[in-house]
Amino acid sequence: MADKQFDVLVIGGGPGGYVAAIRAAQLGFKTACAESNPYADPKGEPRLGGTCLNVGCIPSKALLHTSHLFEEAEHSFEGQGIKVSGGVSIDVPTMIGRKNKVVDQLTQGIKGLFKKNKVTFLAGHGSFESAGAGGYVVKVGNETVEAKHVIIATGSKPRHLPGIPVDNKIVCDNVGALDFDSVPKKLGVIGAGVIGLEMGSVWRRLGSEVTVLEALPDFMGFADLDVAKEALKVFKKQGLAIETGVTIGDTKVTKKGVSVAYTDKDGKEAKLECDRLIVSVGRVPNTDGLNAAAIGLNVNERGQIVVDGHCKSNLPNVYAVGDVVRGPMLAHKAMEEAVMVAEIIAGQAGHCNLDMVPGVIYTSPEIAWVGKTEQQLKAEGVAYRAGKIPFMANGRALGSGDPTGFVKMLACATTDRILGVHIIGANASELISEAVVAMEFGAASEDLARICHAHPTLSEVVHEAALAVDKRPLHF
Repeated sequence: MADKQFDVLVIGGGPGGYVAAIRAAQLGFKTACAESNPYADPKGEPRLGGTCLNVGCIPSKALLHTSHLFEEAEHSFEGQGIKVSGGVSIDVPTMIGRKNKVVDQLTQGIKGLFKKNKVTFLAGHGSFESAGAGGYVVKVGNETVEAKHVIIATGSKPRHLPGIPVDNKIVCDNVGALDFDSVPKKLGVIGAGVIGLEMGSVWRRLGSEVTVLEALPDFMGFADLDVAKEALKVFKKQGLAIETGVTIGDTKVTKKGVSVAYTDKDGKEAKLECDRLIVSVGRVPNTDGLNAAAIGLNVNERGQIVVDGHCKSNLPNVYAVGDVVRGPMLAHKAMEEAVMVAEIIAGQAGHCNLDMVPGVIYTSPEIAWVGKTEQQLKAEGVAYRAGKIPFMANGRALGSGDPTGFVKMLACATTDRILGVHIIGANASELISEAVVAMEFGAASEDLARICHAHPTLSEVVHEAALAVDKRPLHF
């Protein structure tokens, strides 16, 4: 006999897990959520929020904000008539402390949401024991729990490279990169993905000499080609040294720091000497300790739990969401899947359209996109029209002192339906939502072109890009 019974048990307390638990409880189910990772909790107690809130999305944005303010004060204030006497300096421990306070506030806030919605928090790792007529028996810490429905939301963990041990002091993944105690003079970054570019940007702004080594031949090959070219140009101008097409060799930790041997794109041997190294080469699904085999849960060769379009596994009443299943490893994707699953369990029509999940890189300028890239449309043989407008043509961007980048809109040449929107520029992360809404409802570029946008706003560039699809922009 299990110690506790629930209608719904969620394993994992990250964005997918805690949202699934809250929505299930809102729908009237007796719900529990199991989480065991303490992250950096001073008491060693399990913390809700997962990678995103504790060592990912939220703390990185706090550091990006602080470092952006520092760079603005150092390089942009004087041009706007703002005098800073005595120069600008950064107090790294204070910056890290502020970041930690933001994390603490949000993780504690989830506990409050659990209390408000009557979700039971179980401190411990969820591990399947058996399946029976009454549901699934799961071991959580020292307790045995039985649940009719189980939602797995165990997230992902950093992928590490063989031969490069991560200690999160000198050689770091995302966890250590968020907690440097000082600004390294020279910083190496392996991987030019989202995490590498964001964390490289943070420490470059604060004074590090940053070199990014990328194995793939093309920079940001996942992005629209125009955006990738603009981003590379801007990042190099800012001072990021970026090398693509490299092969990483021996990496050694020395008394002075880290030595990375590599072969460049032309086959020449080279060596990067740095004080600290960030390894950011992607993430892998986390099914450690889940004991999936005990109940016959299907896990593929990549470590992902195999699910259908509604996140149902091969077993009745067992679902999985977020980084542990197919699709982009993004917190907002996990949350949408979580709501969908809870509503399906309740007999409702849950929905999550993976084709309309936006991607964002929070560098400066920000980069955001949704839908198809131009190279994808060409490869698929889809006839399209494109509209592209620079922020340089926008009054708000000029007045704010940051007119870098553009908005690019792609629409079907036959139906005018919007197929993709790609933005590089200030506040791209906020501007992309208009495109997501439009595309989710099957809008044409003309629909956005005929909607009144407030003036002066950055959103007018989206409006102008829609007009440009029909070759009739008004301000460019």
